[in-house]
Amino acid sequence: MNWLTNFIRPRIRSIVGEQKDVPDNLWQKCEACEGMLFHKELKANLNVCYHCGHHLALEVKERLGILFDDGHYERVQTPRVPHDPLKFKDSKKYADRLVTAQKKTKEADAIQIASGTIGGNKAVVAAFDFAFMGGSMGTAVGEGIVKAAETAVQQGAALIVIPASGGARMQEGALSLMQMPRTIIAVNMVKDEGLPYIVLLTNPTTGGVSASFAMVGDIHMAEPGAMIGFAGRRVIEETVRETLPKEFQTAEYLLDHGMVDMVVKRSDLKETIGRVLDLLMMKNRGGAPGSIKAGVVGKLLAGPKGNKGSKPSAGGTVAILKKDAAKVIRKAANAADTKSARKSAGK
Repeated sequence: MNWLTNFIRPRIRSIVGEQKDVPDNLWQKCEACEGMLFHKELKANLNVCYHCGHHLALEVKERLGILFDDGHYERVQTPRVPHDPLKFKDSKKYADRLVTAQKKTKEADAIQIASGTIGGNKAVVAAFDFAFMGGSMGTAVGEGIVKAAETAVQQGAALIVIPASGGARMQEGALSLMQMPRTIIAVNMVKDEGLPYIVLLTNPTTGGVSASFAMVGDIHMAEPGAMIGFAGRRVIEETVRETLPKEFQTAEYLLDHGMVDMVVKRSDLKETIGRVLDLLMMKNRGGAPGSIKAGVVGKLLAGPKGNKGSKPSAGGTVAILKKDAAKVIRKAANAADTKSARKSAGK
């Protein structure tokens, strides 16, 4: 110990100040362009890269906040299920994996359900959390979809499902595969009530999820660049022994081949979903058949503000909205004719 250590270093430390801890998430690298993104600017841009427009993963709470009116919604509790029905164990016990995922996400499983309004229309949203075991679908997720469908029917609301999943959860074996038909039956219950069922496909949507409820929506939207498919690219190439296009299994590729109705930027999602619900929920608000005004149709088909002429919202969006408008009017007219016929028969 000498005057250098006793005086000089403390003096310098008092001038410069103590070293402050730097948060681990201060900067994030874009997966597409590898640009560095400052966390505050990234969050303000809805987790979309402000260099290249790549859509990064978004936490479920943030997604629900930007979709519902004024960010207000009510959580719907999912039913409890046996946490490890098969007592499965590989390199680690399944029960331990669940505990780890629950501590990481602070959620019971890979799905969250909320109800509220979007553009003034009642809606129930079931959103997947990819951070919870890759958003895999097990018994709890299946129960979540069923609960969301039942809630939508009870409230007379649209059902919107937002998958982000690697597929069925292998640790639950056949029980996870059973959720595929169960979830399809559940969403069909919503359709049978004449309520809209919309699917917003996000990155990634694959496996058993893409082979079940995720592909039977009335309208399929997708975020730009989302990977959507059943088997992986490598498996398909080895099976068909062909080299697949670079853009294969992307949202844009599926749009071009008729599997997706529209690709919508994250910043435009709320407005786009609201406009679609305005059209599809009109009869549930008491709209008479054929009462759609030209101005309303023009507004619905115009596309998000500030996004005029964008490729994704042109032909595909107009076609699907016109198709569903005709379907709604036709169904309402048939119902009116049936009611009139019953009255005549009663007389």
